[in-house]
Amino acid sequence: MPLDFEKNLYTQDIKHIVGCDEAGRGCLLGPVFAGAVILPMSFDSPLINDSKQLSAKQREKAFDLIIKSAIAFGIGSCSPEEIDEMNILNASRVAMERAIRNMDHTFDLIITDYMKMPEAIKPVISLVHGDSKSLCVAAASILAKVSRDRFCDELDRIYPQYHIAHNKGYGTSSHLEALNQFGPVKGLHRFSFSPVRASLIKKVDLF
Repeated sequence: MPLDFEKNLYTQDIKHIVGCDEAGRGCLLGPVFAGAVILPMSFDSPLINDSKQLSAKQREKAFDLIIKSAIAFGIGSCSPEEIDEMNILNASRVAMERAIRNMDHTFDLIITDYMKMPEAIKPVISLVHGDSKSLCVAAASILAKVSRDRFCDELDRIYPQYHIAHNKGYGTSSHLEALNQFGPVKGLHRFSFSPVRASLIKKVDLF
């Protein structure tokens, strides 16, 4: 599917389009990250695709290209505590809002990967499968995914028992086994997620 959704949106009044996407929404631990990016109208590269369709090495290479080529970009996140407080949908939206603010650049339009942003100061297109239709949304998905993966690599050095460098916080069998053995960690895990709550109950029952 071509990443050309925004090409027909550029006009004299719409010159700076923000692509926005998140990463880590379905994970059991760590923050949810979001990326926001404004690409030049002429930008094009075969390196850019939906981050889920790229290997880790391809994402790293694409990340560097986006940072080098973008008119502006920003990264935002919401902590596990914030996710538990406001739920993952709202936390993902807040992370996107923070990423957009962190761009520190004016813009005319926002395209998200199917995320409504009712408090946005500019028009928003909530595009179904936006990361596979829009170049700037795909680029934002790469920024979010690489930023979160790098953060998970740092977490792995602190909490090696959860194998975070390999599972990136998702509920893999090794992660669930570690949860049941060691229990969840405050400030690391998302206690509002059912597998985390279940592991806590099991841990309490064991002792």
